[in-house]
Amino acid sequence: MKKILAISALFAISFSGYSQSLMEKMKHKKDSIEKHMKEKEKGGSTPALSNEEVVKGLREALTVGTNNSSGLASKLDGYYKNPRIFIPWPAEAQDMKVKLSELGMSEKVNEFETSLNRAAEEAAKSAAPVFVDAITNMSLTDGFAILKGADTAATNYLRKTTYSPLKDKFKPIVKDAIEKVKVTSYWTPLVTKYNKIPGVKKQNPDLDEYVTIKAIDGLMVLIADEEAKIRKDPAARVTDLLKKVFAK
Repeated sequence: MKKILAISALFAISFSGYSQSLMEKMKHKKDSIEKHMKEKEKGGSTPALSNEEVVKGLREALTVGTNNSSGLASKLDGYYKNPRIFIPWPAEAQDMKVKLSELGMSEKVNEFETSLNRAAEEAAKSAAPVFVDAITNMSLTDGFAILKGADTAATNYLRKTTYSPLKDKFKPIVKDAIEKVKVTSYWTPLVTKYNKIPGVKKQNPDLDEYVTIKAIDGLMVLIADEEAKIRKDPAARVTDLLKKVFAK
């Protein structure tokens, strides 16, 4: 009987010690979880965005995007060696290109095509300020729609709402660039030679219009790339406001 009582007492002491140890572990775990949650609430959450911050952040994103895109496009070969924005021979004059190449003028044809891209690269140097009005006119409704939209929603907004006025503003820049890189000097001998071929349709495309449209289209492609980068890559958010808006 004494032996049984001794064993029972020993078991009770052991169980009591185990229970106390278990309770201490559970309390420690609970304290650890509560501490983690408090730290998360204190430093890990993103403050709520005001309406003003949303619109301002999106304007800032487009400003960064247009500046970076203009910088990329305006470099030597920015258009010419980028197959996504390369400006080809005018589509309506393809027959002319073929016939002149057959007459041994392929080199001159290539020189003209190069000059189109050089004009766009030159124009891109002055492109960024042209986008300013479009960016600053963004409304609150537009801002929230863009923030919740696809990776290129801001670029699509820019293209949709401002393409015509942008083209009007950009065209004189392109015209000056065309004159500076002497596009006409490459074009004139080609069109003169072609128009002397019996039976052909005379060609005289509006090169100012053509290069303007293609140059803007190319910039939009690059702006879309920049916007997607800002949305996806935290390293591309170069200001505190961009970090705050796109963290959401």
